[in-house]
Amino acid sequence: MKRIYVVLAIISILLSLGFDTYEFRKVPEQLRVICPMENSFAEKPVCAKAPICSGPFARRGFLGFKEAMAFKESGGDYFVVNDFGYLGKYQFGIETLRLMGVYSQEKFLSRPKLQEEVFQINLKRNKWILRKDIKRSVGKTINNIMVTESGILAAAHLAGAGNVKKYLRSNNQLNVEDAYGTKLSDYLRDFAGYDITSIVPIKNPKIKT
Repeated sequence: MKRIYVVLAIISILLSLGFDTYEFRKVPEQLRVICPMENSFAEKPVCAKAPICSGPFARRGFLGFKEAMAFKESGGDYFVVNDFGYLGKYQFGIETLRLMGVYSQEKFLSRPKLQEEVFQINLKRNKWILRKDIKRSVGKTINNIMVTESGILAAAHLAGAGNVKKYLRSNNQLNVEDAYGTKLSDYLRDFAGYDITSIVPIKNPKIKT
């Protein structure tokens, strides 16, 4: 009986202090950041699959952009190969990898750090190819989609920089899609508004060996 009285006394004290006995107070959603840290470069990451970043600071920066892209492409899995032979966290084709100086599929799949480097190099390459179209098109609305730099580069990741040029210059007339039915315009819309000004355009960048 004494134990029961002690427990009741503790509950009474907690209630008097304003604590909720059945639920901890939650962090406001606008302050939450659910996102892997930049140390995802680890050769053997603790978690291969990463959620889309959220929160006012992480979501709209480069980190949020790349992890959102990864989630869309592969669920954030560094080691996956899809039915069409696209590789890794960001689902690169072997021809694109060769453009950047990567020739071994096995090496690429086994090295998360290399995959992260290739993703950034590909962005720099596409930003160089599309630099004039970015300048001309950002801020315009095509088919009810506001064109942004991040949307353009995401679309280039999906469909190639050449197809993005054709899409922008044809004003939505040449809207290609991938083998799963995802359209170029879907990426233009879904990845709009991220701040990726840290990506500097470079002509023909290569992986340093």
